[in-house]
Amino acid sequence: MVEKETARLEAFSDGVFAIAITLLIIDLKAPSLPPGGANHELWAALLGMWPSFLAFVMSLTSILIMWVNHHGMFGLIQGVDATFLFANGFLLLLITFVPFPTAVLAEYLNREAANTAATLYCGT
Repeated sequence: MVEKETARLEAFSDGVFAIAITLLIIDLKAPSLPPGGANHELWAALLGMWPSFLAFVMSLTSILIMWVNHHGMFGLIQGVDATFLFANGFLLLLITFVPFPTAVLAEYLNREAANTAATLYCGT
C-alpha cells in the first residue's frame, strides 16, 4: 500500500474512541424508587451505585489515556500501510471491548464474584 495521509485513519479512530466512551455512560441508569420515594431514599440508592460510578471513572480515565497516547503517536507518523491499519484496527477492537468488563466489574464489585470481575477488567 502506498503511504498516504493519516487524517482519515485518525478521524475513524477518534470516532471509535468516542463511541467506546459513550457506551460506558449508557450502563449507568437512574435508580428506581417506589412511588412517593423520599430524598433520603434516592441518596441511598445513588450511594449504592458506587461500584458503577467507580468503574465508569476508571474506564473513562483508561480510555482517555489510550486516546492521548494514540493522538501523540499520530504526531510522529507520516503515512500508513496495510500492516499499520490492521494493528490500529486491533487496538480499536480492544478499546471497544472496554465497556463490557467495565459493566461486569460494576455489577460484581461488591459481591462474591468480585475477584473474577476484577480479573476480567484488569486483563482487558
